[in-house]
Amino acid sequence: MASEYKSKHGIVSKSPYELFMAFSDMSNFKRMLPPDKQDSVTADYDTLTATYNGMSMGVKVYQRVPYSRIELVDYGAPFGFYARFHFDPVSDRPGATDFYIELSADLNMVTKMFIGGKIQGVLDKIVDGLADASEGKMPEGFDPSQFGL
Repeated sequence: MASEYKSKHGIVSKSPYELFMAFSDMSNFKRMLPPDKQDSVTADYDTLTATYNGMSMGVKVYQRVPYSRIELVDYGAPFGFYARFHFDPVSDRPGATDFYIELSADLNMVTKMFIGGKIQGVLDKIVDGLADASEGKMPEGFDPSQFGL
């Protein structure tokens, strides 16, 4: 049975169109990495694969619903997963997006013991990081212009 996770919602100071366009090209994520980490990642428009400590894991775009949702599936990962990135307009803040992530992962008992409890925190950090970056609060070494932000 799949484990289900849903991140917190975060308000991002970019339009759903801008976020969708930045997230829709998987090669953008490789460009976000520090140069010394890029060698372990391959990416094109639809797929991204990374190798870490000898383990390879990849994602592939399953569906793009223009300006509102991008769905990803595992692509050579050690376990099956399905993720949705949501980009909803904020009615009282034109040009802002309500961003959140839903994840369904087929984790065996051992994998769930090791990473299951950390997944929620990772999803929430992604949302917080994107919301902070859109407000000009950048982590060291992050250049938002690489993503059209």
